[in-house]
Amino acid sequence: MSYNELNRAYFKWMCQLICNDADWDFDSHSLMLSELHHIDFEYTHPMDECREEDGINLRYRFAREQRIEARIIASALDIRPCSVLEMLVALAVRCEEQIMTNPEYGDRTGLWFWTMMDNLGLTRITNDRYDAGVVYYIVDRFMDREYDFDGEHGGLFHVPNPRRDLREVDIWYQMMWYLTSSVQE
Repeated sequence: MSYNELNRAYFKWMCQLICNDADWDFDSHSLMLSELHHIDFEYTHPMDECREEDGINLRYRFAREQRIEARIIASALDIRPCSVLEMLVALAVRCEEQIMTNPEYGDRTGLWFWTMMDNLGLTRITNDRYDAGVVYYIVDRFMDREYDFDGEHGGLFHVPNPRRDLREVDIWYQMMWYLTSSVQE
């Protein structure tokens, strides 16, 4: 399998994890998702290194599920940093599998992913209204933490009346506070 074939298969696999219900159609967001896979995830909060590691580890989950040797992943996919898409998918997977799993509701990985995408403002960027410049602008605002103190207008999560300014808190705690505030509503 060539690098391009492996990368396409990996991208498709990630998209299947998050486009797993009728509400989120891969075909209408494929350009934006592809762009997110080409943007390197960069973090400013030191604890967000864990989100980068989760994104890298997603590659090896793919390898296990597809029965691909880890050395092939290391030589083909680990030649680049974690992408924004990898980090977001890995965070949605971790949210579902380690925190919010509930057999009554089924797999909600897509829900967690698209909740983040909606708060970022990326869900409106469909293939028929695609603008790479807007995607980069939105992602840069997120990675530079240029959103409101409560996560509105560009953060991954909106937390009404947060304990602290979300721009000073790592992504994991932002997600925990979001989930706590959502459960209380």
